[in-house]
Amino acid sequence: MASYSSRVRGDIERWAASGLIDASTAATLRRDVEASDRRSLSFGSVLAMMAALLFGAAILIFVAANWEAIPRLARVCALFAVIFVGYVGGAVVKSRGHPAIGEALWIVAAAAFGGGIALVGQMYHLAGDESSAVLTWCAGTALAAAALRSNPLTVAAAGIADGWLVMSLVGGFRLFAETAFPHLFVAVAVALFVLSYWTRSVVTRHLILLSLIAYAGLFAMDHDVLQVSFALAAVSVALFAAAVLAPEPVEGIARLGGRLPLHALIGFLTGMAMIQFTFADETGTGGGFAAASAVALAGIAAAVVLAGRESRGLRWIAYLGFAFELVVIYLVTMQSMLGTAGFFLTAAIILAILAFAIIRIERRWAAPVAKGA
Repeated sequence: MASYSSRVRGDIERWAASGLIDASTAATLRRDVEASDRRSLSFGSVLAMMAALLFGAAILIFVAANWEAIPRLARVCALFAVIFVGYVGGAVVKSRGHPAIGEALWIVAAAAFGGGIALVGQMYHLAGDESSAVLTWCAGTALAAAALRSNPLTVAAAGIADGWLVMSLVGGFRLFAETAFPHLFVAVAVALFVLSYWTRSVVTRHLILLSLIAYAGLFAMDHDVLQVSFALAAVSVALFAAAVLAPEPVEGIARLGGRLPLHALIGFLTGMAMIQFTFADETGTGGGFAAASAVALAGIAAAVVLAGRESRGLRWIAYLGFAFELVVIYLVTMQSMLGTAGFFLTAAIILAILAFAIIRIERRWAAPVAKGA
């Protein structure tokens, strides 16, 4: 599949050939596309980031090995030297026209900072737990991202926050008490989302939204599945409606490249799936599961109708969600094949009627445009 810049170049050539733009405008557009393409991530940039991540992992593993042969002061000085060289050297390299290498050095410095926290705590037996250490690492990386206005460091801080959430639930430690749920993650996510505006990190905003959906799912399983799942689905529907009905002001706030409906659809499907599983466990083929399934299918159809034309990613999520719904309905109701067939038949008839109505409406909308043209 052709890249965005390649498609834009093809459009420019087509516009120039058809007389929609003059030669000077076409040349200006080509230069702008080429400049933007040079600023984007190249294969060398990706390799540099991968090398930085591997080097950072090597530092963390080296620290975890508890290298007793080296004096304590030498260990601490070595780690601080890596941090200093990484941040300062990265800034110098980036200022000289090598942004990928500079950002990679910053990632190494951030990894060394996390290793330094673990090493100092290990050597001097400082009070605290793993949770505080990981949060300190996240805060330090976020502060560095703000000071250097670094996109990759912001993504790294969000990734560390996600790791802290997973470790809090799976790794066995909680922030305040053994039974407390790590609600602090919401505040951390909001702070990083705000920081992403300063660092111009769209990837961070996407990651945070997906992380908040995962947080809601984990909280539902820990607290009350139905209440939290209904809330997640309702909030997702509200965000989707806002993004569709008022796209310009919402996009001006979210700055997600028009992909807020995609995240809203993922949140809606996640909430509805948890509701379906809850009713399936409790009532089998009862009315609650059928109602939830019908709402999920209707939501998928509405999402494709309202925002599917502008977003290929949303269409793919909708198709995957539709396939998932069919599999879940079949697995839950397969003890009653007649009931399953009846549900599928009813859903097929409803979708066929909706498709017919939508096609007629789209033709009526397109007719005046074609006539004017």
